[in-house]
Amino acid sequence: MCRMFGFKSVIPSQVHNSLVDADNALGFQSQNHPDGWGVVHYIDGAPHLIRSTETANDDKLFHRVSGVVTSETVVAHVRKATQGGNSVLNCHPFQYGRWTFAHNGDIPNFAEVRQRLIDTISPHLRRFILGDTDSEVIFHMFLSEISRYGPLSQRLSIEHVMDSLRDTIAKVREICDKEDSEKKCLLTAIATNGTTMVATRSGKELFWSTYKSKCRERDSCSYFAPECESASSTGFVNHMLVSSEPLNGENVWVELEEGETVGVDWRMEFSRFDHEGKPLKKINQPVDNLFYLPTAKSQA
Repeated sequence: MCRMFGFKSVIPSQVHNSLVDADNALGFQSQNHPDGWGVVHYIDGAPHLIRSTETANDDKLFHRVSGVVTSETVVAHVRKATQGGNSVLNCHPFQYGRWTFAHNGDIPNFAEVRQRLIDTISPHLRRFILGDTDSEVIFHMFLSEISRYGPLSQRLSIEHVMDSLRDTIAKVREICDKEDSEKKCLLTAIATNGTTMVATRSGKELFWSTYKSKCRERDSCSYFAPECESASSTGFVNHMLVSSEPLNGENVWVELEEGETVGVDWRMEFSRFDHEGKPLKKINQPVDNLFYLPTAKSQA
């Protein structure tokens, strides 16, 4: 399977630690996920996407990109191929307009059901499927769900985005999951248009964080607030990270439950929904579900 990382903040931040420096950063994880990588960051609302078929940790371009990327919104992915060959078209994240998408998982019987999945995609979107992965098909199914609420370029409520992702996963499972099969679809994913970011756990583990045990920049950052070092009492946060694994650093991590979805909207209001699509408390972190991996290195 793959590993992925998403970051959304009120201020442009560097993500070099999360991609390269941390003991379990994506670059390190690419040793076991060697089939390409991709990083998308947003500048003035527009996604800038770089992908490669090389193993991230061995690729000078990955290290260069990781060192220079400074953005309010970043999604990164290292791939271990399950469906589709080692092609740049099969590397995540995938992009359409402002929307980008990364997937960690697999549709075991993808060759058998591919056309049925494509048939659920809006006709005007099908021609933009360029690779041969299950992940890219899922992305275009998601775009089709979002388009029910209006043009893909418009600002949508986080509820509509989460509903679209949840409905996409439900459709995939309806078509692909066989009752008599032990192998079910694995559909954990991150999606963003640069202002809203959502992530869901569906078969593969995923973790999220919205605050740190102690921020190294608390005395110098003009955006520092109580929400930076404790669970938010207002529902608004200064940053949200999602990751396939908790990353070493000051961030306090929470593991998503199966079927759970988290995200932030353009105002950085945090939302959390359970597997039935019912809203949970804005920040509700049970003590036995927290992960804190300390290190002397800085985060982001």
